[in-house]
Amino acid sequence: MPNIGPIQLPEFPLLLAPMEDVSDPPFRALCKDNGADLMYSEFISSEGLIRDAMKSKKKLDFTEEERPFGIQIFGGDEEAMEMSARICETVNPDLVDINFGCPVKKVVSKGAGASVLKDIDLMVKLTKAVINGTKLPVTIKTRLGWDENTKNIEEVAERLQDIGVAALSIHGRTRSQLYKGEADWTLIGKVKNNPRMHIPIFGNGDIDSPQKALEYKNRYGVDGIMIGRAAIGYPWIFREIKHYVKTQSILPAPTLEERIAVCRKHLEKSVEWKGPIVGINEMRRHYTNYLKGLPGIKEFRYKLVTLNSPEAINEVLEEMRLHYAGYEFQRTPIEIIDYHQKCPL
Repeated sequence: MPNIGPIQLPEFPLLLAPMEDVSDPPFRALCKDNGADLMYSEFISSEGLIRDAMKSKKKLDFTEEERPFGIQIFGGDEEAMEMSARICETVNPDLVDINFGCPVKKVVSKGAGASVLKDIDLMVKLTKAVINGTKLPVTIKTRLGWDENTKNIEEVAERLQDIGVAALSIHGRTRSQLYKGEADWTLIGKVKNNPRMHIPIFGNGDIDSPQKALEYKNRYGVDGIMIGRAAIGYPWIFREIKHYVKTQSILPAPTLEERIAVCRKHLEKSVEWKGPIVGINEMRRHYTNYLKGLPGIKEFRYKLVTLNSPEAINEVLEEMRLHYAGYEFQRTPIEIIDYHQKCPL
């Protein structure tokens, strides 16, 4: 089984990718309910942590139920990365993860995220700084390279393992691709099957069905799969993949009752963690994803996105439960949410 230091994971674990403005505690709770084996915080700026920035500190929040749990940091300065690792350790996560994969301009322009792919020596130095700053296992999330001409992930993987990195998650695109085209898992497979490599290698990119998860498991030999955008609006993907890997049979689509229950729990957790105003406002973008496929939903959706109290929203959800009683959802392809302007890793 692919263990990360002392962290014991099940055979072929499923990881929830850290996604800015998505993988907060309310969303992670739903994914944990549905079988996610390892989860991470939203990515956190090392500079923000050191400045004691409120938004950065808030992202350190997690619950005992979420374990094993990792905090992901990013930055381009060795001292800041080491200090932020020490801060992360104070809240007692199970591991610290470094983001060397985020392709968005505001991160790359600061010499962080995928920008570091242009300088492997710097990547090694930043990683060493984090390892020096914590006794926890340190893992890495990265991409194949900066562009088509610099796919250096095989060298990167060996050098990071040599300095003590405990696991590596690889997204099958370069930075220049952003999220366009298909993810290429060929190099991920080469890293995993390199006889020098002995740490867990997790693949990431375009896993949107149980069938593809099993196919890629068998084809590339990865130790587990990290899922990001496909889980947005569809946390059931984790249980569906687990069931399919075990039985080679497809679970029925989530029922109306399950979808309403997910809406209720996400709302409850969102209000609890963010407060009623922000919690309700930020929840509005999720209802369409969870309830996609219901006919004639326009009137209900209008109420869901305009009401301002959890009680009123729950009343609408109950109305919907009764109105659509007996409706059977058809299995449709899981939608990869268009999230390019954010940073799903």
